[in-house]
Amino acid sequence: MHCLADGLDFGPGLQVAARSSASASASRLMVPENQDNVLLIDASGHAVRLGGEAPLRTRVPGWPAGHMRLAVLDGMGGHGNGRQAAEAVATALLDVPACRTLAALSSHLDALHATLQARFRQPGDADTFRRPGTTLTLLEIAPGQAPLLYHVGDSRLYEVTADAAVPLTIDHVPATGYAMHGLLGAHEWWQQVHGEHRSQIAQAFILGNAFANPQLLDDDLRALDEATLPPFLHPLADRRALVTRPGALYLLATDGLWACEQPQPWLARWPHLLTHGTDTVDEALTCLFEACMASPPPQFYIDNMTAIAIRFTGDNTGENIDQTALPHSILTTFC
Repeated sequence: MHCLADGLDFGPGLQVAARSSASASASRLMVPENQDNVLLIDASGHAVRLGGEAPLRTRVPGWPAGHMRLAVLDGMGGHGNGRQAAEAVATALLDVPACRTLAALSSHLDALHATLQARFRQPGDADTFRRPGTTLTLLEIAPGQAPLLYHVGDSRLYEVTADAAVPLTIDHVPATGYAMHGLLGAHEWWQQVHGEHRSQIAQAFILGNAFANPQLLDDDLRALDEATLPPFLHPLADRRALVTRPGALYLLATDGLWACEQPQPWLARWPHLLTHGTDTVDEALTCLFEACMASPPPQFYIDNMTAIAIRFTGDNTGENIDQTALPHSILTTFC
């Protein structure tokens, strides 16, 4: 397991810890390839990502002081290039300039998606079986501004308090496509996405999206927002400014951390694991990963696990941003 934030400086207003490892469920004789990746750029432009499953550290030239970027990625299948796809995105994110608006962030990342898709393209790969891809769940944090979220795939951002672990992102999976077409209501969507574990995906970075036709990929990315989502999912739009709570813990994570037949009882343990008796985000994340290894949930699948734990303590709380629903009212919509 790699502890990735060591030596990075996120300033006085932010605590950050990060871990990535092959699945705790794997036997000692068979350790799976870690196709996950992570990117951390701190307030002085020092950065870490994974390359060949090992940490790579660098300095981003010209990075503005106090600006930060945090992202998790989960490479997926295709030509056996899931790890390579996630590595390519994590590396290319070092060259994306610091962004202070959603429009700029979306423009740069959508263009990066198109560029890398062209690089990885193979003849006849217009389906999810042959084209590689990766999830990308990213926070762009400019000094004095609310964090900006850009989300593609089925990795997640959670807000964890002493009371609940609340998802703040939408999984890009077939159930979400059905909900977009009016075929699933809030409770049915919640059960299929959060009450079960399924391996199918409907959109990923490099891969493209299959929301219109599950059998055929569209090359571009489809941002899920109020124009495309049913009303019960409007507060969880893919690209938005976040309202964060001082003292809450935010977790950017790949799906290996909840990959079990019934995720909700396991997720119900997270508030205690992440907030009880843990003074720092590093302690909280260590507690979560140790629980995965020592007492995993029943039928925990073999998968890679990557997470960034974040606590906002200063100016990047976004309290001046208008939001239509708070996380706990989002949760009551479904449950």
